[in-house]
Amino acid sequence: MPLLATDSRIVSEARALLEPVFELRAPLLEDSPERRAVLAQVDALVLGTGWFIREPEFVAAPKLRVIGRPGVGLDNIDLASATRHGVCVINTPDAPSQSTAEHAVTLIVGLAKGLVRSERGLRERGWESRAEFLGLELKGKTLGLVGVGRIGGLVAQTCRDGLRMKVLAYDPFIDPARADALGVELTPDLNTLLARSDFVSLHCALSPKTKGLIGAAELAAMKPTAFLINCARGPIVDEAALAEALRSRKIAGAGLDVFAQEPLAADHPFRALDNLVLTPHVASHTAECEIAMHVGCAEDVLRVWRGEKPKALVNVDVWDKRRK
Repeated sequence: MPLLATDSRIVSEARALLEPVFELRAPLLEDSPERRAVLAQVDALVLGTGWFIREPEFVAAPKLRVIGRPGVGLDNIDLASATRHGVCVINTPDAPSQSTAEHAVTLIVGLAKGLVRSERGLRERGWESRAEFLGLELKGKTLGLVGVGRIGGLVAQTCRDGLRMKVLAYDPFIDPARADALGVELTPDLNTLLARSDFVSLHCALSPKTKGLIGAAELAAMKPTAFLINCARGPIVDEAALAEALRSRKIAGAGLDVFAQEPLAADHPFRALDNLVLTPHVASHTAECEIAMHVGCAEDVLRVWRGEKPKALVNVDVWDKRRK
């Protein structure tokens, strides 16, 4: 029976699909002699974010045919190496969209209304703490989206239609017709968006071009009353620059679900800031999303195993030279 290994739990609905075909070995999160032995025999992998697969791992896995990624991000998989070794990489780009968009909107609303600060004030200082914070009404405020893909598009629709916000977008790859359909105004450059927005929400992919995209200069371009939201990838933001901007009140606040290093260190400067809402990379952690991601991933892993082209093949060039 072929072997499938994973670095995390696989939901029961996906296990029911995989178990008739594969022997499952899970979870193998930490590097160990056992994991290295499994890698030498593994036929398929289903990975979260805990296991990095680079050139040495591909060399050590001569039987590996497919890597499934329940989710969108592929930071921990070397796609060029995968293609060289004939390994198909699939993900589930649609599954996390609704949950992640809802989380981004939650952070926008929470920051505007001071929910975390007010809740903490009530618990620690009583009813009188209500005078310490004055919230914002979102109607008429400007939301700036950096990236308008699946998630950014849902955030745009929710904030425009539900909260009656004005929505700007900076995305060099968007079709203007899609922007029109979403009712968003495209800006010619990032700084224009930053200067005009009351809330800036990041929804671009992590790449060499977007790593550190929001640094000291970009934060300085924002309004001092503006808020930054990141539910995309941590390294898109220069964390030292953001900590300084928040500490010095160069911007009003931020809401972060992702970080450059996860888990967030106990002594990270972010933990000491009172104008920052932190969540532990849980934007897509809903029951519905988890099932959709794992089942979609399992279905595509099985398609590859049967010789059928998967629905969400990331390294499309590998298909005709894939390992069989």
